[in-house]
Amino acid sequence: MDTKEVTLRPEFEKAIADMEYTELTDIQEKCIPLIQEGKDIIGLAYTGSGKTAAYGLPSLEKVVPKDGIQMLVVVPTRELCTQVAREFRKFTKYRKTHIVEIYGGMPMGPQVTNLRQGDVVVGTPGRVLDHLSRGTFDLYEVKVLVLDEADKMFDMGFIEDIKKIIAEIPKNSQKLLFGATMPGEIMKIVKKYLDNPEKVTLKQYVDRTKLAQSYYEIDKGDKFSLLVHLLKKESKGPMLIFCGTRDIVDSVNANLNKQGINSQALHGGVTQNRRNQIMDAFKDGKINVLVATDVAARGIDVKNIDVVINYDLPRESEGYIHRIGRTARAGCEGKAISLLTARDRTNMRIIFGDNYLSIHKMKNPQFEHVRFVMMERESKPYRGRQQGGGGRPASKYKSFSRSRNNKRW
Repeated sequence: MDTKEVTLRPEFEKAIADMEYTELTDIQEKCIPLIQEGKDIIGLAYTGSGKTAAYGLPSLEKVVPKDGIQMLVVVPTRELCTQVAREFRKFTKYRKTHIVEIYGGMPMGPQVTNLRQGDVVVGTPGRVLDHLSRGTFDLYEVKVLVLDEADKMFDMGFIEDIKKIIAEIPKNSQKLLFGATMPGEIMKIVKKYLDNPEKVTLKQYVDRTKLAQSYYEIDKGDKFSLLVHLLKKESKGPMLIFCGTRDIVDSVNANLNKQGINSQALHGGVTQNRRNQIMDAFKDGKINVLVATDVAARGIDVKNIDVVINYDLPRESEGYIHRIGRTARAGCEGKAISLLTARDRTNMRIIFGDNYLSIHKMKNPQFEHVRFVMMERESKPYRGRQQGGGGRPASKYKSFSRSRNNKRW
């Protein structure tokens, strides 16, 4: 492997050779030597840049197996937690290190048992605090703390949880923060807790030669019909559809199933066991289409996604780049398609003004109009975030038909 002057311990070199790594990415080349030197890091990197290996490999080198919990990685979602832990196990194939995942939606008992043998913990903020409050593990011996996708944790309201976790970490521990952006609140944490950190910035870059980006302007009432047309036209490989809310995810998925399209919904309201089943089926090709929210899609690591469709447009270019970064990976080609209605014009101007993007308007094709039934969530009292990273309770749904005649589009 071409490591570009970067040297790893032999057992890690052997492990990544087994993973068929051919060369380091830019973020890995920049971060690994700094982390090996013990520097605190602020890393600005986009999805698919290889940041898990960038912070994982040099940090795991510092962990001595069977010597207590020495590394903590905090992530915003269960999916990303599982992904990071899975990669860490591959990295430590020849240096047996016990990696423990802790997140909400799963029983505490097995997590407690695993923590007793743990060397490295990867967890969501709520469940990490839950275990700390119960005394099932402590952070006194932690050498390295990683906050992965710190900006997303801020967006999800975890900023106070992050502060509480950092307060439990030894002051002389190494601290690594990664995200696509660094909001003001995150920078306050940087100034208070990090020791003269090195800033590593990667331009948010999209390879225009590999990723074809396009959009359609469509009336809201025709958006789902166009989606069905495109899915049937593009149905060659795995496809990922992004929607703005859980309700829309559930509604789009249910209506796609009625059209004979093999899709599944993925969002925070889906149980963890079911999430795991859905992701395994998607990776194995048993599900062709995944309909997801942004938060649920964090941690999706499927390398052969052919098409990403923005059913709802995100609010900023960073979110758009995170989404389309799910396709055209590892030198493969991919497509990113956005369906825009009148309400998307403001977001469209923000996103399409990014000089790194090259997005082409498409002529609307002829397509059959199909019926769309929106699933309306029945209101229930909201008791706030549950301990352990839980969320809103499961809701029942009632359906109503939308049509041009009743003007409920």
